[in-house]
Amino acid sequence: MSTHRHFLVFMKYFFILMVSITFLNSCATKGKSPRYYHHSYHTVAKGETLYSISFKYGVSMKELAAWNRISEPYVIYPGQKLRLNSSAVAQKSSRYTKESKSTANKSPPKNVKPVGQWGWPLSGKVIEEFSSKNNGINIVAKEGSEVKAAASGKVVYAGDALRGYGNLIIIKHNSSIFSAYAHNKKLLVKEEDTIAIGQPIALLGSTEADRVMLHFEIRKDGNPVNPRKYLP
Repeated sequence: MSTHRHFLVFMKYFFILMVSITFLNSCATKGKSPRYYHHSYHTVAKGETLYSISFKYGVSMKELAAWNRISEPYVIYPGQKLRLNSSAVAQKSSRYTKESKSTANKSPPKNVKPVGQWGWPLSGKVIEEFSSKNNGINIVAKEGSEVKAAASGKVVYAGDALRGYGNLIIIKHNSSIFSAYAHNKKLLVKEEDTIAIGQPIALLGSTEADRVMLHFEIRKDGNPVNPRKYLP
């Protein structure tokens, strides 16, 4: 076989190899897999709540509670090991109550209360839309601007324990829908507060961000959804 023919065969297989690698890479990055999706357990750290942990791993809070036999008001403790999926082996804990064990296998309610009216959380400019690389939308405005609740609900998390989100607020609107407000300069509400749509909940900042902005997310059953589908 001539040198020229050897070269053509080599280039043919090299081209096939490069196309295959490109295709596999595109498949691996396509979609919106939850962060830390490969983890089976999580050890509770100080300042974390069941809501913030479900948000971090992109799982339904109701399922997370059921997997770990935790009932309302969903009290967890630093050092407690939580299952992150149904196949993980249950961890025994002396702090689990008889009530939580008895409710572990109950099915979640079928009827979910409608959220009602939605509004924009900040008056500013959207600089990044929802995508496979961004679980929400990023809005810029003047530092210190009021960040407002996008819908009525209850504050289930207010703190900075979730890495990458800075000062974060999570509001529960019903048993399935939650909204999140990240990178705030100052939080104006605390956990358990009942919030009305349009109520100021924080001041705009840049905690754990490279610029002053609001990162706003809406989660449905633990999964990020496009906020544009809800906002007016």
